[in-house]
Amino acid sequence: MNYTKLGNSDLKVSRICMGCMGFGDAGRGQHSWTLNEEHSRAVIRRGLELGINFYDTAIAYQSGTSEQYVGKALRDYVNRDEVVIATKFLPRTEEEIAVGTTGQEYIEKMLNQSLKNLGTDYVDLYIYHMWDYRTPLYEIMDGLNRVVQAGKARYIGISNCFAWQLAKANALAEKEGFAKFISVQGHYNLIFREEEREMVPYCREENIALTPYSALAGGRLSKHAGETSKRLVQDDYAKLKYDASKEQDEIIISRVAELAKKRGISMTEISLAWLLTKVTSPVVGATKFHHIEGAAAAVDIELTEEERRYLEEAYVPHKLVGVMAQNSASMQ
Repeated sequence: MNYTKLGNSDLKVSRICMGCMGFGDAGRGQHSWTLNEEHSRAVIRRGLELGINFYDTAIAYQSGTSEQYVGKALRDYVNRDEVVIATKFLPRTEEEIAVGTTGQEYIEKMLNQSLKNLGTDYVDLYIYHMWDYRTPLYEIMDGLNRVVQAGKARYIGISNCFAWQLAKANALAEKEGFAKFISVQGHYNLIFREEEREMVPYCREENIALTPYSALAGGRLSKHAGETSKRLVQDDYAKLKYDASKEQDEIIISRVAELAKKRGISMTEISLAWLLTKVTSPVVGATKFHHIEGAAAAVDIELTEEERRYLEEAYVPHKLVGVMAQNSASMQ
C-alpha cells in the first residue's frame, strides 16, 4: 500500500479509503444489502491487513450502526493513532429548526453522537455531508471550528458541493480565522466525470484532497457483462443515478473489461488505477474480500497514456444525479 498526505493536513492516508456505507444493520437504514457486524468486521480486518488506514462512515448510514461496527472493529484490531477515521453529519432536521437549534449546537450534538457510536474521543476528519441552505454558512463554519478547537475533530471536509460553495466556505473560514475544509468527497468515476469541470482544477490549485465516492459506480465498473451482485439488483438509489445514462456508459465499461482481459487483472484494478491518477484517495465500498483486495491491488497498477486516453475518449457530459441534482435552495 502507498500513502500520501491528505491535502493541507498532516494526516497520512492510504491511497485507498474503505467506504463503510455497506456496513450496518440493514433493518435500520436505507439499504437492504448491507453487512451484519460479523461480516463487516471481517472486511475491515482484511482492509487493515492490506495496509488500508483510512475509513469513511457517516451517522446517516444505517442509523449509526455503520459507525458502531467500524468503531468497535478498529478498537479491537488496531491502535487508534494508526488509523484515520472520517464521518459525516447531515443538515438540520425540521424538528431541530423548529425548536431553534443553531447550526453550532447541532454540529456539536451530531459529533458527540458519532463519537459515542465510534467509541473514540475524536475523529480525524469531520465531513459536512451535504449543503444546508437553511442554516447560515457562518453557523456551519463556526460550529465546525469549535469542534476542531475542542479536539473532537482534527480536520474538516465537505461532500456533495459545488466548487463555488467550497470556495465560499473556505473564504469565510480564512476571513474569520476558522478551520478550512481540507478535502472534498464528490461523485467521480470513469462514467461520471462532471467534477472535472471546476472541482478538480480548483482543488489542485488549493491543494484540497479529492476523496470521491462511488469510485466504481455502485459496482458497474467492476462487473463483466452478465455479472451481477446483490447491490446491483437491490440498490434502487444507484439505479436512479446510472440507469438514465446506461447506454453511453456501457461503451466505457466495455473498454474497462477489454483492458482488464488484456492485462489479466480485474476491472476493479483498471477502473481504480485510472481514478488514482486523478485523486488523492478514492472511497471504495467493500462487502467481500475480493472487493477490497482488488482496490488495494489497483494502487500498484500503472496505465499507459494510450490506455488512459482509450478509457476517457468515449465520455460525454452527464446530467447531475443523486444528491448533487438536489443541491439548490429550491430543493430544500
